[in-house]
Amino acid sequence: MSQLVDTFGRVHRDLRVSVTDRCNLRCTYCMPSDFADWLPGDHLLSVDELIEVIEVATENGITGIRLTGGEPLLRPDIVEIVRRINELPLKPAISLTTNGIRLVGMAADLKAAGLKRVNISLDTLDRERFKKLTFRDRFDDVIAGIEAAQAAELLPVKVNAVLMRGVNDEEAIPLLRHAIAHGWNLRFIEQMPLDAGNAWERGDMVTAAQIHEMLESEFTLTPVPSRGSAPAEEFYVDGGPATVGIIASVSKPFCEACDRLRLTADGQIRNCLFARDETDIRHVIRDESLTTDERRARIAKLFAQSTMEKLRGHGVNDPLFIQPTRPMSAIGG
Repeated sequence: MSQLVDTFGRVHRDLRVSVTDRCNLRCTYCMPSDFADWLPGDHLLSVDELIEVIEVATENGITGIRLTGGEPLLRPDIVEIVRRINELPLKPAISLTTNGIRLVGMAADLKAAGLKRVNISLDTLDRERFKKLTFRDRFDDVIAGIEAAQAAELLPVKVNAVLMRGVNDEEAIPLLRHAIAHGWNLRFIEQMPLDAGNAWERGDMVTAAQIHEMLESEFTLTPVPSRGSAPAEEFYVDGGPATVGIIASVSKPFCEACDRLRLTADGQIRNCLFARDETDIRHVIRDESLTTDERRARIAKLFAQSTMEKLRGHGVNDPLFIQPTRPMSAIGG
């Protein structure tokens, strides 16, 4: 098996695959409430195209696939996508990031198709605040979705929360208390400059150090050893077994251990979440002059090329940093 290795010796084993840029929420740190700059439908990769790209990726060392969006459960063929990934000769571990709204009706089918676990976004335990943050009154649906994921044994259920200064930062401790009581694996994520409205301000960001300090006012946090390439720094809570994770993407980057690549819903490889350059493979996938073997060889070459072009770090803390032109909803988490 080939490996995707960059010039800094990082071996890439994780591919984040966006299947749509559409979403049924309008989280304020992601997109404006009236956002409508969606990708053209004919630009989105079909199931067959997605599976071919993913199969080539697994032949080149990718062992984990995370399906993302937008909201991936809005894609009507998402269960088929999971099933077909699970049927590949070099079967990768499949996870999915979702807002949870549609999980009640889909969790069992996703599990049966081969999905291993889910990450669910939830930034508040207050229904009215949820409505204000997302412009949708769907709090109960998210909670029900988390419960459905647990019932379907999509474990561990990881719940991701973004704290924002003056908005929900006082919920750090209540969120952790609730997570421990309900068997969630809670992870706090620093707000990143990837919003469609370009409203991100460094001074408004609640840093990992501040989150840690807030939590330690109530709990004893002990580092979990062997973080590896995981984005979250994990801590045992009051000696364990419960843990909490903190992802310091901005204030304490983990680029040196990064093993992730990304495929956008419209067929672009991104070697970093914050990259400004992309490698187009859609034109190769749809080139009817190529044989199957030629097409797959070119896809593999483009994966290798993109990996080799990866920078040492994302540069968010560089004064010259420029926010990517695509928002998170179009990149895929």
